[in-house]
Amino acid sequence: MATPSSKAGTKGVPREHRRRQMLEAATEEFGAHGYAAASLPAIAARVGVTKTLLHQYLGSKEDLYVACLVPVGDRLLAAVREAMGEGGTAPHTPLRVLHGIFTALEGRREAWFVLYDTTLPPGGEAARRASEYWAAIDRLAAGGTAELLRAAGSTDPLDADALKYVWRDLVATLVRWWVKHPEQTPEAMTQRCARLFAAAATLTPDGRSG
Repeated sequence: MATPSSKAGTKGVPREHRRRQMLEAATEEFGAHGYAAASLPAIAARVGVTKTLLHQYLGSKEDLYVACLVPVGDRLLAAVREAMGEGGTAPHTPLRVLHGIFTALEGRREAWFVLYDTTLPPGGEAARRASEYWAAIDRLAAGGTAELLRAAGSTDPLDADALKYVWRDLVATLVRWWVKHPEQTPEAMTQRCARLFAAAATLTPDGRSG
């Protein structure tokens, strides 16, 4: 689900502002349709320019994707690192991380799907840059989940590995749900997650509320 399309003319628009409009429109298009199905003419139409001018400003489709990816990846990495910060083993750290992610994506929620795009051509610059961001975020997740387990008394490396996968999929699922509910603010989503986590913590191994 994308945010409303960017619409702007080009006459008299400063070059940097026009470039920013193109990147915003491309982020919407890549986020809504994925790299493979994204249309350069559609991106150009969102801004009110020609496809030729889009190429002149930002190069090939892959160049354009990378130009959209980098600020998204940098912003999310910074948000996670800041949220973990000192005391990254505290029980409330997962909620801080989620709040940081929601806040970083607010106003551009489709950017999540630019970072985690499964349609990128393998072996290209786009796939390489995306995988670097995935790996960096995974390393933070692995460290954070392992520390949380140690604080809870578990030092089993397989527990830590399993929790890392659970956390990664949980974040992706929550963001997808959030995109479908645009009325939900980052603060509301964080509070909702806190309620869900609290409810899950009361379940006994047989699935009943304890």
